[in-house]
Amino acid sequence: MTLHVRGVVLPDDEVRDLWLTEDTVSFAPLPGARTLSTEGFILPGLVDAHCHIGIAYGARPVASVDEARQLATIDRDAGVLAIRDAGSPLPYPELDDEPGMPRLARAGRHVAPPRRYLRDIGVEVVAEDVADEVVNQARAGNGWVKLVGDWIDRGVGDLAPAWEADTLRAAVAAAHAVGARITAHTFSEEAVEILVRGRIDSIEHGTGLSLDLIDTMARNGTALVPTMINIATFDEIADHAAPKFPGYAAHMRALKARFPQVVGAAHEAGVPVFVGTDAGGGIRHGLAAEEMLLLHEQAGMPVEAVLRAASWGAREWLGFPGLVHGGWPDLVVYDADPRVDLRVVRAPRHIVLRGRVIDPARP
Repeated sequence: MTLHVRGVVLPDDEVRDLWLTEDTVSFAPLPGARTLSTEGFILPGLVDAHCHIGIAYGARPVASVDEARQLATIDRDAGVLAIRDAGSPLPYPELDDEPGMPRLARAGRHVAPPRRYLRDIGVEVVAEDVADEVVNQARAGNGWVKLVGDWIDRGVGDLAPAWEADTLRAAVAAAHAVGARITAHTFSEEAVEILVRGRIDSIEHGTGLSLDLIDTMARNGTALVPTMINIATFDEIADHAAPKFPGYAAHMRALKARFPQVVGAAHEAGVPVFVGTDAGGGIRHGLAAEEMLLLHEQAGMPVEAVLRAASWGAREWLGFPGLVHGGWPDLVVYDADPRVDLRVVRAPRHIVLRGRVIDPARP
């Protein structure tokens, strides 16, 4: 079935007719097309650039590929048509090209330090095995590796890097040597500095970033995926930790308090910032619109910058073509202009993925 959609296409801000097959976008009319919409505002499909469809709510691995499929469907029905899956304990390459599934940029399992990460989620390795495991997980994914850069060290009573600096830098080099991009979970100041100066491709969370490091990220083109929804949980984490680890609890609260300014400064400095929810674990799926609102309302990112971070800019970063002639037929249509009221992104009128209409009422 060929579709015809007309509306204001962003970011070009032009009224345009699009013809969509299952494989491509055409700016030229195609015969036999069914008109889906003749008005509204059209965005390339949204992206959740930090999502885990292999981790169910409560931080447990999914039991099957079908459960991963169900979680991806929740995101899809919110208008998220591409996902960077930032680490999964279960492989599911069969979902990469499955009709009805968001486009996937996948990491393999999290590469984590022994006994210092979420149980059953990562592959836990000692320092001398980290670089080899990074290569293994690059092969398990389809272009990305996820590193656990830091976590609480119970012996220290606070956040600490997962391994020594040389090991973290070697992990980045190992990923690049096999043609993969690498990202890392970081909360602490020390780990994020090692990784940014080691030319990692992306930082997840990044609560410990300093202004100096932000400038380095901007120069290197290192991306930031802030997951502000995740950072909002830091007070609760601190409350649970305070009786045993008061230093860690105080640190987490301080990191949360300064984080909106960190994200705003990163954007102002030219760091590529992308929308990611960290869905899976402690965050439910389908919340990309809420993350977009937090980036605007708390971090002060302009609306158009947030839209770019959630749509065409994020797709370009992941190598997913947008709404260009010959591009991919993934789009969302909104009744009103999201540049005027960003809350519009909570309720797409139409969702088209791989040239097929998605009806959230009948997933």
